[in-house]
Amino acid sequence: MKEIESVRESGGYLNRYTHGEMTFSVYLPPAAKDRQVAALYWLSGLTCNDDNARSKGGFQRFAAKHGIAIVFPDTSPRGDDVADEAERYDLGQAAGFYVNATQDPWKPHYQMFDYVTRELPALIESNLPLIAGVKSVSGHSMGGHGALICALKCAGEYRSVSAFAPIANPVNCGWGEGCFGAYLGDDRSDWDVYDATRLVQGGARVSDILIDQGDADEFLHQGQLLPDNLQSACDAAEQPCTIRMQSGYDHSYHFIASFIEDHFEYHARFLNA
Repeated sequence: MKEIESVRESGGYLNRYTHGEMTFSVYLPPAAKDRQVAALYWLSGLTCNDDNARSKGGFQRFAAKHGIAIVFPDTSPRGDDVADEAERYDLGQAAGFYVNATQDPWKPHYQMFDYVTRELPALIESNLPLIAGVKSVSGHSMGGHGALICALKCAGEYRSVSAFAPIANPVNCGWGEGCFGAYLGDDRSDWDVYDATRLVQGGARVSDILIDQGDADEFLHQGQLLPDNLQSACDAAEQPCTIRMQSGYDHSYHFIASFIEDHFEYHARFLNA
């Protein structure tokens, strides 16, 4: 783990690191100077890397206010020897979908679920002033899908979960079908363990779910996000879930920046309890 950048921001430090071929960023709030702090993992969406959210979302001032670190992983493995589909934005590098791939040529490197939930937390908790095991998770679009499945599959390991415009039922949308077929194979029953709606239907539970969705989101209207499917599954299972439809908002970071303060308030109730 090597620090390659450090920027003073909102009283704390926005740092960037490499380990192996991976790059990630961590914002350490002012409180981290004197004590260990809890962490919010932010999982980004298609075409993104660790830099998008940290430069566009306006997160850091709220993290500073609540004394919470933010961890910004990359969205996929990188490198010349890593499989890719260069002509596609929704498969390959920058489109890891936070799954553990089982199919070649993806399997050797595309183990993003284990990276986000196991490898990266172990690395940073042993090198930075973070409270071991005290973490929450959020994300956007593909990363919102990732946040939901991380929390649902790792029962009790995340204090809270939220998402912005998540791909909520990927086994039933074009993005998910394309990537799951490539990464996980043709047996659709193997896809269900990486689908938030199917996980809830199968009995997975978390304490609460908060989701914001813009009603002017083009991908909502294209049928890629399917929040109603997740809401129906949660209602049937009596899984607490609040999906807030935000009038006039699209899929961009303008939308995220407009409501991220609410999400920090939400996560702080769990992380700082």
